[in-house]
Amino acid sequence: KMAAAAGAAAAAGLWSEVNRCGQNGDFARALKSVNKILQINKDDVTALQCKVVCLIQNGNFKEALGVINTHTKVLTSDVIAFEKAYCEYRLNRIESALKTIQSASQQTDKLKELYGQVLYRLERYDDCLAAYRDLIRNSQDEYEEERKTNLSAVVAAQSTWEKVVPEDLGLREATYELCYNSACALIGQGKLNEAMKKLQKAEELCRQSLSEDSDVTEEDIEAELAIIHGQMAYIMQLQGRTEDALQLYNQIIKLKPTDVGLLAVIANNIITINKDQNVFDSKKKVKLTNAEGVEHKLSKKQLQAIEFNKALLAMYTNQADQCRKLSASLQSQSPEHLLPVLIQAAQLCREKQHAKAVGLLQDFADQHPANAAEIKLTMAQLKIAQGSVTKACMILRSIEELQHKPGMVSALVTMYSHEEDIDSAIEVFTQAIQWYQQHQARINHGCCVFQPKSPVHLSLIREAANFKLKHGRKKEAISDLEELWKQNPKDVHTLAQLISAYSLVDPEKAKVLSKHLPSSDTMSLKVDVDALENSHGATYVRKKAGKLTGDNQQKEQGQGEVKKKKKKKKGKLPKNYDPKVTPDPERWLPMRERSYYRGRKKGKKKDQVGKGTQGSTTTGSSELDASRTASSPPTSPRPGSGAAVSATSNVIPPRHQKPAGAPATKKKQQQKKKKGAKGGW
Repeated sequence: KMAAAAGAAAAAGLWSEVNRCGQNGDFARALKSVNKILQINKDDVTALQCKVVCLIQNGNFKEALGVINTHTKVLTSDVIAFEKAYCEYRLNRIESALKTIQSASQQTDKLKELYGQVLYRLERYDDCLAAYRDLIRNSQDEYEEERKTNLSAVVAAQSTWEKVVPEDLGLREATYELCYNSACALIGQGKLNEAMKKLQKAEELCRQSLSEDSDVTEEDIEAELAIIHGQMAYIMQLQGRTEDALQLYNQIIKLKPTDVGLLAVIANNIITINKDQNVFDSKKKVKLTNAEGVEHKLSKKQLQAIEFNKALLAMYTNQADQCRKLSASLQSQSPEHLLPVLIQAAQLCREKQHAKAVGLLQDFADQHPANAAEIKLTMAQLKIAQGSVTKACMILRSIEELQHKPGMVSALVTMYSHEEDIDSAIEVFTQAIQWYQQHQARINHGCCVFQPKSPVHLSLIREAANFKLKHGRKKEAISDLEELWKQNPKDVHTLAQLISAYSLVDPEKAKVLSKHLPSSDTMSLKVDVDALENSHGATYVRKKAGKLTGDNQQKEQGQGEVKKKKKKKKGKLPKNYDPKVTPDPERWLPMRERSYYRGRKKGKKKDQVGKGTQGSTTTGSSELDASRTASSPPTSPRPGSGAAVSATSNVIPPRHQKPAGAPATKKKQQQKKKKGAKGGW
């Protein structure tokens, strides 16, 4: 008895310690006291509950869940359902958490809060929205603002991932979280400018709220703003401002935020901007998408987009095996999705295996008829790239839901015209027109108000008629033109075309139809001809002048003839031209081709350079003797003497004669240039 009393006293003291530590937030110390209590009584339900709570508060979720699973007899679902579900939620066992919540006998407010979080993680947004609405309606405490923030996040997710038009919740956007979620919802609707304004407001509110706390530094504020700036950069990217977006993305990465989900999304967006360029940067950025825990931070569509981009990057970097592996994995996860098959086909085309790529696409189209249209468009593109235009046309015509579309009709007609297959082109027009006629008949049968012919239907008939007229199918064109004229008897253009076509086939019929043309008086337009001719854009401007008499008219004509004759420009003569000297008849030939060309005098300077030993000279001693040079005859004529040029000397042609004042003028020009240069510097 004394031992039992001592144990009870010790337990009471320990419980007091647990209570005091819990109030102070010292859960590590409280856990030690709880463990001592459990040594006294291992099946104490309250002690086990306290132990689980202490472990959760310390972040030991796995150990806490182990305690719960070990003591299932004592800790029943009614007692500890919330703690168990919360541990499973934090360990990313979302499906298990949902089962635990649903199996609880009593749905407390705590379980309802957790239920909303679990539904959001499972992307069951409709159920999540209903859960949060119920919570906001039936609870009044200090967490109302957080619930409204979560509610706005659900609406933003619906708008972004499910393309649901969000309803106005009437929430007052007093916090930056609410503004941010509202901006995300606007992005989902494509209202980018409005979303950018909301994000700017969110940034202001964030700075204001954080700057009030003196312990928060500027770095902390920038880290908190990173997600807002990331969304701003995404809007810039969607608007085509890729340089601005890239700059902002890189600024966020330099901050090294702790949110691995944010870093993964930014890295993925940078990769999409780079595409097949700057591949080295993309390979660095893709590592950020492989960080631990990314799969728990992002939605399924975000993760799928990242995997698609990884496969494309592998293709751009010529990693064929890696590309095939990633795309095959994606296809196994989403068998009905188009992108994995298209990536595989693109990789095969890069390897010049076009036939295999077409076969792969054809198999997918057969297995998934709902997505066959897009696949067949890709197949047609591959056939065109191979030069098989006719086969491409056959593939396009097999897409029944697009046969009547104006774009498809235009493409087929253009391709058949390129192949000079006019009959097939006309058949395409006929099938499209018949589709509209059948569609019109179904609507009329349903007693709905419908126009006699839709604008698209009439446009197709007109284009068919024009095409047939262009290619000489007059009789076939006439039926189309008559149909158009019946629809609008006042259409003069169609009537004129019809008369033109009949004039080549049945002239009498053309005359009868021409009676329906309006008279020239009714067709006259009130146009000021003079103003039109004198307008700025007129190619011909009439000269304003009075009537001329016969003589004046002849004079004007004579003057006109004089004006028409162009004056010949005087040819430029060379500066050294001498009219007394006969010009050289060979002056137009190159110097080498002239009869008097003797070649260049080589070795003039070389002969003067000594080639012997130092001090020796190549010239004779007689040439250097001063006494001999004095008596030697002069080598050049003296001033005042007659022409001393020998008969054997060459006559310099006028083209090569230099004027007497040429050297002097040259020196003057050089001096002027020097002066100008000094002034310039």
